[in-house]
Amino acid sequence: MYETPYSSLSLVHDDGTNSPLDHQRVISKLTVELGVLFYHKQAITLEPLPETPLGEGPGHQVSDVLLFDNEAQLSRIVIEITHPRTAKRDLTKIIRLIEDDDYGILEGFVYNYYTHEWFRYRKGDGGVATASSFSELMGVDLGPML
Repeated sequence: MYETPYSSLSLVHDDGTNSPLDHQRVISKLTVELGVLFYHKQAITLEPLPETPLGEGPGHQVSDVLLFDNEAQLSRIVIEITHPRTAKRDLTKIIRLIEDDDYGILEGFVYNYYTHEWFRYRKGDGGVATASSFSELMGVDLGPML
């Protein structure tokens, strides 16, 4: 094997997004559809933001889609886009984020883009998620957006 001065470049760790195209496509669709409801129709009061940290500065969790309450300055809904190998871990993360109450999150969703399954968890649901894409907080069904 021929070594060049650039051979070690493959060892560089990239902290950026390394998600499959289908994963990013779902984030884009949700952000656009929710953005129309927020920016153009004023039908929801939460601003949709893609891949945004839950808090200021380093060390905060980053959700795939964050719905932010600008008036209260709190994250209210988080959405994680997943696949079968990480669905359980992502749902556990959502439940912990909501129940730990570090960010003011009241509702969370996990969407499995392989199986097209939605799970919703709301603050106070006792650790049990519901198979649903309907946000009671916004009064919006996320499922048809995809």
